[in-house]
Amino acid sequence: MPEAQTRVTLWGIEVFLAVADEGTISAAARRLGVSPPAISQQIAAVEASLGAVLFDRTARPFALTPAGRLFRRHAQVILNTEAEARADLARADLARFSTLRLGMIEDLDAEVTPALLSGLAQDMADCRFLLETGASHRLLDKLEARALDVAVAAELGAEAADAGWREVHPILSDPFVAVHPKGQGKAAGGAQADSADAPLILYSARHLMGRQIAGHLARANQRPQVRFELDSYHAILALVAQGAGWTILTPLALHHAARFLPEVAVHPLPGAPLARSISLSARAGVMGAVPGRIAQDLRGLIGSRIVTPAVAQWPWLAPALRLS
Repeated sequence: MPEAQTRVTLWGIEVFLAVADEGTISAAARRLGVSPPAISQQIAAVEASLGAVLFDRTARPFALTPAGRLFRRHAQVILNTEAEARADLARADLARFSTLRLGMIEDLDAEVTPALLSGLAQDMADCRFLLETGASHRLLDKLEARALDVAVAAELGAEAADAGWREVHPILSDPFVAVHPKGQGKAAGGAQADSADAPLILYSARHLMGRQIAGHLARANQRPQVRFELDSYHAILALVAQGAGWTILTPLALHHAARFLPEVAVHPLPGAPLARSISLSARAGVMGAVPGRIAQDLRGLIGSRIVTPAVAQWPWLAPALRLS
């Protein structure tokens, strides 16, 4: 019986395109999150299956051979077709739901959430939507208790122990920034210099964000004067705008209370960088391709409505503020 011929896999095609784009094995490995030997093995398997050498390995960076250039065109078409097929399957999965219980952090409820629901409603004509907004830990608790189907929330990090019960789709890396009254935070030494004597208006430690901020200050051995501890972005930024102190928030929080932006100044966070991760979670293996489809739509909305405008206004935010 003849030996079965090695087949080209979708993973092999993705690896090939990554090497073609990046020009080196190591760069492709970093992009795909695997080891360089795994990349080399896949490229060798694809070349063996096709019976052609795809890369000129003597060139630095790697150059495509004539066969490689030809295969690249076909490879991109194959991956595009596979992505379209996934989208079609997700739409078919969406159509079967009569009710979708969606939990969203309040940071997104003013603009992104209505746009997301409007788009989903077009693919889920017979679906009833139930929306709940709230703190991240409460949304994830309700997801675990089966009171929600999908939750978009900040990852709880070390506080979470989900034991694999949920599938997680990363959405956004949301870095913390320092926010001062207009005209402050520009002295020598930047925000840190102006923050030395000004009181800090702290986001409540009852929530994950507040605990992250408090932990960051403790690690930096900073003990600013705290006169206000609030759990409302609008109230915090209103006080900052009035000159009552400074605060630490994220671009997503600033977007939520954007009407105060003309009255405040935004600067990099003093000391080591700090960021939170926003993800979409669902119970593992329950909803098929639907969570991935919703996450894809959400990334597009956040990218166009929050990330792009924020980086245009504060270029130093890139690449810390980025889609995942």
